[in-house]
Amino acid sequence: MNRRKFIQRSAMGGATALLGAVASGCAMASRPGGATARVPPFELEETTIVELQRGMASGRFSAVGLARAYLRRIQALDQGGPRLKSVIELNPDLLAIAQALDQERKTKGPRGPLHGVPILIKDNIATHDAMSTTAGSLALAGSIAPRDAFLVQRLRAAGAVLLGKTNLSEWANFRGTRSISGWSGRGGQTRNPYVLDRSPSGSSSGSASGVSANLCAASVGTETDGSIVSPASYCGVVGIKPTVGLISRSGIIPISVSQDTAGPMARTVADAAALLGAMTGTDAGDPATELAGGKSHGDYTPFLEAKALRGSRIGVARNLFKLHRRVDPVMEKALEAMRGEGAILIDPVKLPSRQDLGDAEHQVMTYEFKAGLNAYLASLGPQAPVTSLAELIEFNERNGDLEMPFFGQETLVEAQGKGPLTEAHYLEAKARCVKWSRDLDALLDEQRLEAIVAPTGGPAHTLDLLTGDRGLGGSSNYAAVAGFPNLTVPCGEVCGLPVALSFFGRAWSEPKLIAIAYAFEQLTQARKPPRFLPSLELA
Repeated sequence: MNRRKFIQRSAMGGATALLGAVASGCAMASRPGGATARVPPFELEETTIVELQRGMASGRFSAVGLARAYLRRIQALDQGGPRLKSVIELNPDLLAIAQALDQERKTKGPRGPLHGVPILIKDNIATHDAMSTTAGSLALAGSIAPRDAFLVQRLRAAGAVLLGKTNLSEWANFRGTRSISGWSGRGGQTRNPYVLDRSPSGSSSGSASGVSANLCAASVGTETDGSIVSPASYCGVVGIKPTVGLISRSGIIPISVSQDTAGPMARTVADAAALLGAMTGTDAGDPATELAGGKSHGDYTPFLEAKALRGSRIGVARNLFKLHRRVDPVMEKALEAMRGEGAILIDPVKLPSRQDLGDAEHQVMTYEFKAGLNAYLASLGPQAPVTSLAELIEFNERNGDLEMPFFGQETLVEAQGKGPLTEAHYLEAKARCVKWSRDLDALLDEQRLEAIVAPTGGPAHTLDLLTGDRGLGGSSNYAAVAGFPNLTVPCGEVCGLPVALSFFGRAWSEPKLIAIAYAFEQLTQARKPPRFLPSLELA
């Protein structure tokens, strides 16, 4: 789904819509549509980061052994078997890095909770190594970034092992008006590991699909609006979209300086919290990180509180329900579980109106995308395959059979037509977004809310390469436009497809959101590992 449609559908907030066959009866003919993909047993299935560290401390595991195990898993499921296509490129230096970290552990001890832990990162995050950074575009194939993104520097310093890079919706889903989540010219179509003919959502499609399928211990995605939380929801994992400025954007191929951020994706809240802390830090290359002074933490695992729901004031955003008639009963059960655990639910809360917000957000994005992408491409130097948005558009036109076999580049062309960030149209749209964000802040204060809860979105829709995405939208743009944190966690399933809820709150409230989400996760244990079904037969 293109950005404008996603924003518009999210802003409708109560529109009921059909989701292919899922909207009809859900009595799954417990026969899937075809045989389950052959998946070999995996000794690290659902293994947590803490368990990996214990194994390395005891000598049962090693960084090299873990790297090899996840490589075999990638070969079995990503390159063979169900062919998830979640990994766009493997790190050729992987085993050498892991071996060095094993030796360091023997002589100096571990650096921290990520020492030797295999991580996948999205292919719009720069690495200065043997891997390309392309945003999934053939226009940047072979392009080596001049330096690591700041968050990559932080991960390397923490001892994480970069397994490789993940596929994504090309240009983070900011290219065409009939885009397909998880498709890129360079990486092809990423699959949803639960049902292979269903969308993984996007744009952090490979990061979500890969970690859900146990191709890594955890992964890193990016979000402008929905690109972490939506694929996390579709693929049954935890995703944290942090406050803008908590993690530096330096070295991330940009869309919107107002909304862009990276964030962790993992199978558990604890793993996501461990990865989040490793990526924070003040960066002179991103002024937004200076706002985090005193509000950022290098370790978020101390905030994992199993009883955090007790006494927490959580607003229920009823205007964001009714995305799908089978999701609402799952949400009601989740709310009842929270009440039973002592949460104080303010039900309902009236969120600020999103009328006209979608257009303002889209205008801000298109203006900022042009400015940001031109600056990023220029930073690659004159030897870069393309050095401007205009050259990118020309490349796609010359290579339409490879880059545009299914959808076009209308969004790129629209952005190219925008002027500088001093234009009145941009400033007016930006002012509308800022005002709306302040209204949301005021609501949180007036109701003394520690979080707001809403469905993240609907169950995964079927893939359609000819006509594009058919998703229902979701609740992401409240936190996205405000720059506030948003944490999604699995809460159940519809016809074997995962569904999730989102907790979002005021800026820098990650500790509280992590605590609440962890308590909910421990209470419900809603995640189920994927089954790699070819399709669903629905009665």
